[in-house]
Amino acid sequence: MKAFDHRKYRPTVAPFMANRQWPNRSIEQAPIWASVDLRDGNQALLEPMNVAQKRDMWALLVKMGFKEIEVGFPSASQPDYDFVRWLIEARQIPEDVTVQVLVQAREDLIVRTFEALQGVHRAVVHVYNSTSTVQRERVFGMDKAGITAIARRGAEWVAREAARYPATDWVFQYSPESFTSTETDYAVDVCEAVIDVWQPTPEHPCIINLPSTVEVASPNVFADQVEYFSTHISRRDSIILSVHTHNDRGCAVAAAELALLAGADRVEGTLMGNGERTGNLDILTMAMNLYSQGIDPQLDFANPDEIIQTYMRCTGLPVHPRHPWVGEMVYTAFSGSHQDAIRKSLQKQQPDEPWQVAYLPIDPHDLGRDFQAVVRVNSQSGKGGVAFVLERDYGLSLPRWMQVELAQIVQRASETRGGEINAATIYQLFCEHFIASHDSPRLNGYQLKRSGGNDVIEARIAQGKVEQLIHGEGEGAMSAFIDAWQQYSGQQIAVVDYSEHAVGSGTNAEAVAYVLLNIDGNRVGAAARDHDTVSASLMAAIAALNRTALQVAA
Repeated sequence: MKAFDHRKYRPTVAPFMANRQWPNRSIEQAPIWASVDLRDGNQALLEPMNVAQKRDMWALLVKMGFKEIEVGFPSASQPDYDFVRWLIEARQIPEDVTVQVLVQAREDLIVRTFEALQGVHRAVVHVYNSTSTVQRERVFGMDKAGITAIARRGAEWVAREAARYPATDWVFQYSPESFTSTETDYAVDVCEAVIDVWQPTPEHPCIINLPSTVEVASPNVFADQVEYFSTHISRRDSIILSVHTHNDRGCAVAAAELALLAGADRVEGTLMGNGERTGNLDILTMAMNLYSQGIDPQLDFANPDEIIQTYMRCTGLPVHPRHPWVGEMVYTAFSGSHQDAIRKSLQKQQPDEPWQVAYLPIDPHDLGRDFQAVVRVNSQSGKGGVAFVLERDYGLSLPRWMQVELAQIVQRASETRGGEINAATIYQLFCEHFIASHDSPRLNGYQLKRSGGNDVIEARIAQGKVEQLIHGEGEGAMSAFIDAWQQYSGQQIAVVDYSEHAVGSGTNAEAVAYVLLNIDGNRVGAAARDHDTVSASLMAAIAALNRTALQVAA
């Protein structure tokens, strides 16, 4: 057998589902969220969080709106035990927040867990034992009856210890660990044994948590397993059905979303998907997925930079620039066609209509991001991106013919320099190629008057210290000026396109003019800006004439 050989593996056996219902359903509301950053996420770190980092992470989770937070494994770790005691003794737990702790189904560990929680107003005690075939046969050497007995005894010990602390509102949670690798009908059986001990009611439900401790199949198989469980377990109205998906196949979010369709009420996960191996479900991604569909996620992600900075400071882990929704580059478009579509969509987007912008599934402003990072330019970018950047940062609305030419100039510059071209460089290239330099012919002044239905112009054109007075007439100032220049130079000139717009407002507003001329059979465009509209248009024409002269000289 080869070292890399698929024949050593077998597909996961899915439960038989003759009439599955989850494919016909839609998610309509957010689940109950449970953060496990301070337990599952913390135990997966090369260097677990210190006290200060745990406190920072706790404060962030509370601020974001989590109402259930797993805070540790106090029976297995002194730092976790001490942190739980600090939360309780320093009164750090808001009344509407419930802490959760994890414990194995062992009597001594359960006793110590309740000691750690003494004095808490409300808490979830999460007990578990492994139930999968491989765990039963190769780790514990037990049959199903032996594993079920462990679960039942654990449930009894939890109930017994809770009775010793009647002042606390206790919630019991059980996980058949490695649920995805457990025969689904047996997972139901072992949970029935636990439920039989706890006797939950609709008024006092327990939590049954179904973990994909290792993700072993596609999300639809997990959904089948969850729906089978949900429809076969007794006392369903007295159970909060929870899922805890891992990301071994890269499908943790998808699996949790399908699990909601299959009957799950609650989702455990971490920020950014931190956790063992490839991590847990990323609550941020799943919550933002709901948000993008018009569903209130019941969590606050309006300041992702604060979340990211706290997460990195506490875990020591980076955030990928293309992390869904909050990565540095997720709202960035380099592709020319993408940029053009974004620009056009934003121009048509109305404040009172549903969001409809190509390539942007949500408004980046919702996550505290502005459009500075949406369109960035490199050698792969086209006219749309260049135009977007100049309009966004400099208020310039370039006509299409100028967008095309400038995009080619920017692309050459990007290829020469390598990498991204920033807005300032794009503007510099625009000025260098389309706006007349100080040493080129310039407009020193003009007089314009009406005569016989035409505009008559007298313009003073300076080249260095020499000034030339030219005269012409036509329908409008531009036409009159072109007539004057033709008489002066002997060139044949026609205006192919002309446009202008204002930049700024009030007394500081400037006019920007763009002109495309046909000069002796060659098209040449240029631009100019001035506080006077007519001056801007004439200066743009002079800049185009100067570009022609430079091209001839070259």
